[in-house]
Amino acid sequence: MESFLKKLRKPPINQVILIIIFAEFVFTIGTALIGPLLAIFITKDIGAPVTVVGFAVATYWIVKSILQLPVARYLDRNHGEIDDYYSVLIGLAIVTAAVYLYYFVQAAWHIYALQALIGIGDALIVPPFQAIFARHLDKDQEAFEMALRSSFSYGAASALGGALSGILAATIGIRPIYLINGTFLLTGLFILFFLRPYVRPRVPKDMMEVYMPQKKA
Repeated sequence: MESFLKKLRKPPINQVILIIIFAEFVFTIGTALIGPLLAIFITKDIGAPVTVVGFAVATYWIVKSILQLPVARYLDRNHGEIDDYYSVLIGLAIVTAAVYLYYFVQAAWHIYALQALIGIGDALIVPPFQAIFARHLDKDQEAFEMALRSSFSYGAASALGGALSGILAATIGIRPIYLINGTFLLTGLFILFFLRPYVRPRVPKDMMEVYMPQKKA
């Protein structure tokens, strides 16, 4: 009976995965707060035509899609995770600053500039963040940890943020929500500081697999 219960028991998850999942949960709540309201903010609060909404979204994706390729290529040339880690922190700082600046937006070109800035930040975040997560997945638990990330960091956080967005918009208006969004991002940035002790330094490529056993919780 005891051996049967051991098989059912959830295997431990290493600290890197837990920190990333929790940090992304906080990020996603903040982002989901404003996601459903962007079009309303642009057309109603700023008074810009609805075409600005589409061009704003396009600006973000064009900038991010183009820049993240050379960023990823550069980071792949350096063994270890120090450069990946600091790329994530710098990118998050840029995105957080841009989100706070949304509070002061008055014209359509402000929207385009901030969307481009967020695209730059995300180009610095996404490739290294995904790489760090993938490297630290526990053997034989890859599917579970990916599903946990999707269900908790993205699913639950998006549901919570989306539900709160309408309530906050009705009570305090859309513009102040950007300050709340920025505060969530800043909180997530501080959470990632706990990742630093687990970040692998630059070592020869053939030593990466044997370097630093991962702690589990």
